[in-house]
Amino acid sequence: MNEAARDTIRKTYASARTTHETVERLFRVLSTELGLQPQQVMHADSICCDDLNEIEYPERAHEMLGPFKLGGLAGFPFAGLTGMGAFAHHVPEEGAVFVFYAPHIGITKLGEVGATLRPGQTKPSSCCGAARAALAKLESGSVAEGVAADELDYQQNAIEQMLVREKERILGASNRIVEAAEVIYEFIERRVDLLASRTQYPCKHLVLMGGILINGDHDVGSFSEVRRLVHVDLENGERTDWASNLEQA
Repeated sequence: MNEAARDTIRKTYASARTTHETVERLFRVLSTELGLQPQQVMHADSICCDDLNEIEYPERAHEMLGPFKLGGLAGFPFAGLTGMGAFAHHVPEEGAVFVFYAPHIGITKLGEVGATLRPGQTKPSSCCGAARAALAKLESGSVAEGVAADELDYQQNAIEQMLVREKERILGASNRIVEAAEVIYEFIERRVDLLASRTQYPCKHLVLMGGILINGDHDVGSFSEVRRLVHVDLENGERTDWASNLEQA
């Protein structure tokens, strides 16, 4: 691990860990709390469809079933109820459903936030490109709240509408792209919770993990800052906060 890169990322996201370590800790929690192994877990993610997220996807995560892809641009779960319901019925009967959701943001080794150095390139490029493009329109005043979406660019228009609703907050922030990612995270979390509440899962356990996914340069890999880890007992609806379990795992 490039320690200088880790230190650079932690200047913006103090509790960020490598995504590999985050997965390792998650598996220990699932084993300790539920007695489940990765192959008993049906995994869905709501992260951006950016190819870099696939390139930097942690190998151990593939030990779970899936992942089913809920997310489109910027990680918003555009797959909706149909997507959530479809993957829910792929879960082992004695297993669990695990959903990871996060917007993503790039941070280069030199500390540039909102960009990353991709494979085969010599200069950093935008990351998340959709969030950066939406922010640019917000800054130029070329996006208005409530404008009907163009069917040829529906997802990008939806991201723009999320940001314009929090225009003053974002434009007043010391780091606008970081704040834009925070706004997108909040929209994603609310939507994931709504979709989950309206989905029937033919198993006993639902685990939701939300955070910020940080793309380092291609030779560094990805990091995650987990904001929430919640277990839902699907038999009685009881919700348990597992954030401290992850810290101790």
